[in-house]
Amino acid sequence: MDLTGKLLVAMPGMGDPRFEHSVVFLCAHSAEGAMGLIVNKPAPDLRFADLLDQLDIPSGRAGTDIRVHFGGPVEHGRGFVLHSADYEGSGGTLKVDARFGMTATLDILQDIAQGDGPASSLLALGYAGWGPGQLESEILENGWLTVEADPGLVFSSDNAQKWESALRTLGIDPITLSAASGRA
Repeated sequence: MDLTGKLLVAMPGMGDPRFEHSVVFLCAHSAEGAMGLIVNKPAPDLRFADLLDQLDIPSGRAGTDIRVHFGGPVEHGRGFVLHSADYEGSGGTLKVDARFGMTATLDILQDIAQGDGPASSLLALGYAGWGPGQLESEILENGWLTVEADPGLVFSSDNAQKWESALRTLGIDPITLSAASGRA
C-alpha cells in the first residue's frame, strides 16, 4: 500500500491532541515509513513576512504572502513548502505526483518573495512522521481515513473547513462519526 499523495483525515478519538481534526498530506510513504504535512492548522502567531525578515530574505513584491502552518510535531524549526507541480526548486524538489511537489530549501522562499514561486503553496513548520508499519497500524486501529488529495482542498485558505470537506469527499457527514470502532 502506497499512500503517497493522499490525505489522512484524523478520526474522532485519535488520542493525540496534536492531530485532532487534522488533515495530513502524505509527501512520502513506503516500507521505510511515512512523512506528511498537516495542511489545516495555521500557525496563529507567525506570518510569512516575519519569517522572511528572520531569514534576511528581501520581499520584492508587495503583498506576497503564503499561509504558515503547523506541519507536525517533528523538527518544528524546519520549513517545508507544499506546492503545485508547476515549480521545481534549484536546491531540489520532491515531486510527489503530477499535481504536488514539496521543497524544503531556501530558494523556494526567495522565489515566492520575489513573485516567482509556484501558483499554489503553503508553508509548514515541522512535519508528521511514522516509522515502518506505524501508519498502517494506526489506519487499522481506526485512527485515520484516507482520501484522494484535491489541490483545491489542500491549498484552500479555509483551514477551518478542510477536515469536514475531506470527510465529505468520502460521503461522510462528520456528525455521524464515532470515536469507537469495532470488528464484525
